[in-house]
Amino acid sequence: MLKTFLNAFRIADLRKKLAFTAAILALYRVGAYIPAPGVNVDAVEQLSEQFAGSNILGFLNLFSGGSLSRFAIFALGIMPYITASIILQLMTVVLPSLEKLRKEGEVGQQKITQYTRYLTVALAFGQSVGYVFLFRSFSTGQQDVVDSFTFGTVFTIIITLTAGCVLLMWMGELITQRGIGNGISLMIFASIVAGLPNGIQAWWTNPDQVFKVMMPFLALGIIAGIVFMQEGQRRIPVQYAKQVVGRKVASASSTYLPLRVNMAGVIPVIFAASLMAFPPTVGQLIQADWAQDVATFFSPSGWAYIVGESILIILFTYFYTAVTFNPVEQADNLKKYGGFIPGVRPGRPTAEYLDRILARLTFPGALYLAAVAALPTILINQTAANFYFGGTSILIVVGVALDTMKQLEAQMMMRNYEGFLK
Repeated sequence: MLKTFLNAFRIADLRKKLAFTAAILALYRVGAYIPAPGVNVDAVEQLSEQFAGSNILGFLNLFSGGSLSRFAIFALGIMPYITASIILQLMTVVLPSLEKLRKEGEVGQQKITQYTRYLTVALAFGQSVGYVFLFRSFSTGQQDVVDSFTFGTVFTIIITLTAGCVLLMWMGELITQRGIGNGISLMIFASIVAGLPNGIQAWWTNPDQVFKVMMPFLALGIIAGIVFMQEGQRRIPVQYAKQVVGRKVASASSTYLPLRVNMAGVIPVIFAASLMAFPPTVGQLIQADWAQDVATFFSPSGWAYIVGESILIILFTYFYTAVTFNPVEQADNLKKYGGFIPGVRPGRPTAEYLDRILARLTFPGALYLAAVAALPTILINQTAANFYFGGTSILIVVGVALDTMKQLEAQMMMRNYEGFLK
């Protein structure tokens, strides 16, 4: 991986893309330290105990890279955009009009993306209102988090937080278009990695000496297991018959169709974490007894959260795999170009065969994602150990790193082919 990264700097185009990606991520981290206008910085600094004592606020703060605890302009992070994407993808299955747009190709996808942006603005605005009143409810001695709780000040803070979320959405799309990797995933990656120094400090200062010794080996084992499962694939043999194109005769050839154990990547984990964070977030924002009970029931360290997240991860894994890989379309493409799977008839039998293989692969892949996401929380509840990063965070970090390196390798291979042809 390190060799690939270093070799990429030798290619001018890739060097520019890497520099652009790094610059956008650096701007994102700078914005995490700029407080919103009208916020009392001294009062905000005293809120660390509130975030340490609240599981959901600590969870949201981790995904915002610490911006929420500072009430920075990027306090919302990129989560409203992810929530909007989930809603639009689910509505695509339910609403025929959206399903028709999805089938129109790039033009239809652009319209769905535009709808996602509009919904992101609405969700960010509503969440900003909730955060303003939530921070006001925090007691910090003689100081209030909001200097002057007037309509003008509150409206300015809300607009700033909403604009910060929209800016992050734009920055993420810029990385996807002009940089390397998926911009939204890389921003979440940067947010989690920003807490790595605190995680190392928490490990080093842990009084349990056995935990201190075993933790590095446990972390390496988990990372190795994630890499092994992420790279695991089932190779379906494919043969192409001899074809006559004009005056040329293309000889028969054989290749394979790679079906990954986890074709959905880390998207199900991100989606499940976003949805499961919604009930406790609402409960934290609404200062009512029943709302506080909901927030406590769906606490990230509770069994209800673990079971709910595991179920959502399994469901989203099947859903996203079905969206990204269509067996009928793959079978039609094989038939169109003269390809076939040995022992399987072309057309519908091939689609049924691929669908059956994919279902068998997706099930262990979904269980693996759910197990890795839930295991650290279960260990924390059953032992005195304290993992600074949960399974969800580790899955996202390792998964995004692998996907980004694959895109980088693909870009390098494409340019090597161009040089060879020239």
